[in-house]
Amino acid sequence: MLEERTGIWKRYLLGAILIIAASISATAVAAFHEVDKVVNAFKHNPTLDLNRYLAQADTGKPQTMLLIGSDKRPKHAVDYQGGSARSDTLMLVRLDPSKRATALMSIPRDLKVHIPGHGVGKINQAYTDGGAKLTLQTIKQVTGLRVNHVITIDFRGFRSAIDSLGCVFADVDRRYYNESGNYATINLKPGYQKICGSDALDYVRYRHEDNDIIRAARQQDFLRQVKSQISVTKLIDQRDRLLKIFGEFTHSDIGSENAVLRLLNLVIASASHPITEIHFEAKLGPSYVTAGPKKIHKLAQEFLGLTQPGGGGGGGNPGNPKPNGGRGGGGGGDGLVDASGMGKQVAVRLVAQGLRGVPVVYPRKITGGAQFVFPPRDYSIINRAGRSFNAFRIVIAKGQIGEYYGIQGTNWKDPPILRSPSSIQKFDGQKYMIFRDSQRIRLVAWRSGGGTYWVSNTLPETLSDQQMIDIARSTKPL
Repeated sequence: MLEERTGIWKRYLLGAILIIAASISATAVAAFHEVDKVVNAFKHNPTLDLNRYLAQADTGKPQTMLLIGSDKRPKHAVDYQGGSARSDTLMLVRLDPSKRATALMSIPRDLKVHIPGHGVGKINQAYTDGGAKLTLQTIKQVTGLRVNHVITIDFRGFRSAIDSLGCVFADVDRRYYNESGNYATINLKPGYQKICGSDALDYVRYRHEDNDIIRAARQQDFLRQVKSQISVTKLIDQRDRLLKIFGEFTHSDIGSENAVLRLLNLVIASASHPITEIHFEAKLGPSYVTAGPKKIHKLAQEFLGLTQPGGGGGGGNPGNPKPNGGRGGGGGGDGLVDASGMGKQVAVRLVAQGLRGVPVVYPRKITGGAQFVFPPRDYSIINRAGRSFNAFRIVIAKGQIGEYYGIQGTNWKDPPILRSPSSIQKFDGQKYMIFRDSQRIRLVAWRSGGGTYWVSNTLPETLSDQQMIDIARSTKPL
């Protein structure tokens, strides 16, 4: 019976904000025998007094949770700037046993809204002006959604949870670098790699050279990769540590045994569902992110599962790629252009840099207006057992702020990112693993000539399905 339950809990809240996901998932396995520990963790800090603003749900009925990550820092932190904390991350999670997926939607922190009693401002200002209560009121007013629970966490809990889980392998899309005093310092190179607490936090929070939409997409992508890696055994082994982190760094309205049990029962019913990410569509201005009431209402309906999410961006057909398209991914209205010459130069550069152990491939087709980012990276990936694998990453800038896609190669045959493909398709004799996020292809992977390779979509997934397939098919060995 325990094995059956662990299989269920393995798929639980790891699609929510990490600390909540890790802590509740870990303890949920033992929840039926240790409910008192879970309740005590919720009660460690004062309970958020939000009952009059929250919707009530019967046992087993759908619930919506608001997860708030605040930018509260200790005074000795490098990036401490004084003043009140603001909501650095706002995320809504929908648990609905009747739907096929658990919905996840990030709210841009710079979204222009009317804050009750305070006038027009960025939505993250609501947390500064009135904490979780005013943030909740603002989100309810803007989205029209009913919210059942609120959980807040600060940065220290995020770092501690990542480290307690043994770090996370992440598919980093590009170079993240900053040493100026205006933003948090970071020096993270592109490519699939293991990243730990401080680096993980800097990565998901980064906004120096992109925007709120890209940042939210990066956070969701990171959580998706966490979901595919953290074993239930590790969650069980670390549950006491995670409970301590949860109790120390979070606040919630959940304070009774009955509330905990209702939530756990709902999680059981929703546990087998994959996660659907609702990408927040908005206009980016010099100071604000803006979205009209009709657009936000449409997103809220998608979040509730009342309407289908939109297809992939970047043009092209978001449905199934055509299996009989031209060889090499050419033409067909997919918006790709020939890049054979530059692609080969990138591959030659990798060999000249000393890359060994994995055959180099390069794309002959890229999206119009895109450029290769030099130099390509050759490096080693160290797995959890301490074994080293050769790897390379070719980064391509799509031409829009914060939008990068790329080609990854390694002689690591079975990295965690390639677990459980959505489908396998065969083109020109080559099998391709297709990984989808709802209706969009986010990854196309294949094995050939002793190497494992994949094409990663941009963080907001703006390459169409056909483009992803055609870029993968266009790759060739040096």
